[in-house]
Amino acid sequence: MTSQENMPLISQMVTDFWRAQFLNGDVLYSDEVFTLAINPDLDEDSRVMVLETTDGRVMAVLTPALADKAGLDQQQDLSEEIFRRKLNEAGVTLNGADYVFYFSETDKNVLLQENPEGSLRQLTEQDEAVFSEFESSASEQDLDDAYVELDHWAVFGSFEQNRLVSAASMYPWEDDAQIADLGVLTLTSFRGKGHARKVVRSICKYAFDQGYEPQYRCQLDNQASVSLAKAAGLTLFGKWDVISPDSAE
Repeated sequence: MTSQENMPLISQMVTDFWRAQFLNGDVLYSDEVFTLAINPDLDEDSRVMVLETTDGRVMAVLTPALADKAGLDQQQDLSEEIFRRKLNEAGVTLNGADYVFYFSETDKNVLLQENPEGSLRQLTEQDEAVFSEFESSASEQDLDDAYVELDHWAVFGSFEQNRLVSAASMYPWEDDAQIADLGVLTLTSFRGKGHARKVVRSICKYAFDQGYEPQYRCQLDNQASVSLAKAAGLTLFGKWDVISPDSAE
């Protein structure tokens, strides 16, 4: 996996977290580009995982049952291509990768010195009416994609003329790591005004202050979301994929 020397940008906690996800089992195969491990303790919804980091390295992990089904054993030369082909031949499909972004140490330090600008604040349960109105102004598709909820661990909103027009929420992503995953949604007619960038930066600063690393994920084809991540100062860490919920058993 990526060493801290290769990617000095991202915090050690994040790189250690991903190493643990992929290397806590038995390593079946490893070369300079591709590593495959087998781990019987993977959750049901992550029986296969693949991570490609921005330095071009690929790590994969799967359960012994799926390794057996796909005929992945120790005696062969492996590559990402062969691995994916064998999964495919065994009827095991992946969900489709997400980009995963974090703050570099440098950009984190810039963020921590920053004061929020504009009409922006943390939201609480007292904002239920305001938040309901916000939700009712958004499409079902946008609400599903963003997964922004008032009862999440932290919620921040940006206002225009006392109306909530952009919101971001976060929740702790894994029990064993101080990583907070975030979603953001801006009402269509208020996009392009910098609201999303401000709420993302504000909620990320809050997460850092609470001892968490903010994590931003989006699908590869969501250009608007990729642009927002970069505008908000986040750095691409890699592409992460898991088994599809519809995959053959």
